[in-house]
Amino acid sequence: METTNEIIIVDLEATCWENDRIPIGQKVDIIEIGICKLDLTSHSISQKQSIYVIPERSEINSFCTKLTGITPQLIEEKGIYFEEACEKIKDEYNPEFLTWAGYGNFDREQIFEQCDWLGIEIPFSGEYLDVMYKFKRHFRLHKSIGLKRALDHLKMNFDGNHHSGADDAYNTAKILHKILET
Repeated sequence: METTNEIIIVDLEATCWENDRIPIGQKVDIIEIGICKLDLTSHSISQKQSIYVIPERSEINSFCTKLTGITPQLIEEKGIYFEEACEKIKDEYNPEFLTWAGYGNFDREQIFEQCDWLGIEIPFSGEYLDVMYKFKRHFRLHKSIGLKRALDHLKMNFDGNHHSGADDAYNTAKILHKILET
């Protein structure tokens, strides 16, 4: 696989509703960008952080808070607008020159959709790696499996809290590193 020596790993948390019933007039909004960098040369994972994002087209409800741990109060205290989050990523990660990855395609599609809606440039390069798909192919599985099950398959522990963007990004980086070294 052709990739850069450093890979940016992204995991998003977004507004969500029970049974995926999006209320009329609302749209899925990114509320956290979990991000870290996997260095294939030093075998290290660094720059892990959560960038909390103010939803502009929807509200965070109790179901969403229960799943992600993200409250409207947390967003009020630490949130920035999505466009600012993209600028922060550009400043801190130089993403336009690096491969980026996520566990599945949701993260990529949601970034594209939200950038399109705002009429802003996508902060990442065109080189996206779907770690879920890569994992499935690497182990010749018949169907894709979730992040926690992939870690179990590798006999690795999940570090942190599931549905925390930063923790999910970090765990995705661990999986990708393992796949690329074998």
